[in-house]
Amino acid sequence: MRFVRRLHPVHRILHVFMAISFLGLVASGMPLKYSNAPWAEWLMALMGGYKNAGIVHRICAVITFGYFMAHILYVIYTVAIVRRFKFNVFGPESMVPGIKDGKDIYNNIKWFLGEGPAPQFDRWTYWEKFDYWAVFWGVGMIGMSGLLLWFPQFFGSFLPGWVFNVATIIHSDEALLASGFIFTIHFFNTHLRPEKFPMDTVIFTGKLSVRELQHERPEEYQRLVGEGALGRYATKAPSVAFILISSLFGFLVVAAGFSLLAFIVMGQFFY
Repeated sequence: MRFVRRLHPVHRILHVFMAISFLGLVASGMPLKYSNAPWAEWLMALMGGYKNAGIVHRICAVITFGYFMAHILYVIYTVAIVRRFKFNVFGPESMVPGIKDGKDIYNNIKWFLGEGPAPQFDRWTYWEKFDYWAVFWGVGMIGMSGLLLWFPQFFGSFLPGWVFNVATIIHSDEALLASGFIFTIHFFNTHLRPEKFPMDTVIFTGKLSVRELQHERPEEYQRLVGEGALGRYATKAPSVAFILISSLFGFLVVAAGFSLLAFIVMGQFFY
């Protein structure tokens, strides 16, 4: 079976850091939001108490800012150095939403209702672009509000006190929104869709079979064939060991996410 490289190692490494840091942030932060829930005390004890949980939260926050800045630098390097600014902002390689994404959403809804064929996707689907920009929004809103709460003396020297009340609300509610979205919509779109269930390892291996490419992203396949560029992305199949390790890590992340989601639901509706 032939395979093509779908994701650069940079993407895969940053995603691992993203997954680990996000789980750490949720696990160390949500017990504060739902401190009356029995599981909150248990989770805090597991991390060695509230003080250690705070340290875990801050370490994961630093990792988050780190992978965010690394990604920004990688994008700048790719656009400015590798492609010398020859980049179509609304082209198939771009994560910027375009007219086609609106059409794909419309056609996907029609397909769900049995009123038309499934949309034909290129390199990025509309939900992948939504996920991508949701991270920018989340890091911006949650990250900046978190910095205000992390260094209140510094920011309090030139900001009014009410800003910290707003920051507390934003940090808490945006974190809840991000957690709920990642542990439900993102997990389903990525791993639980019938064609990918129970685990899509491409984010870890970076490789996709040509058969999957033809089925899932026919427009990308046709475009690469038409440009004579398909061979440029040809690669060896991922090893069985790598697939097993990737699957194990993926299952652990998904299981941890669903467990945290269950805690959040219990804290939101029962305590």
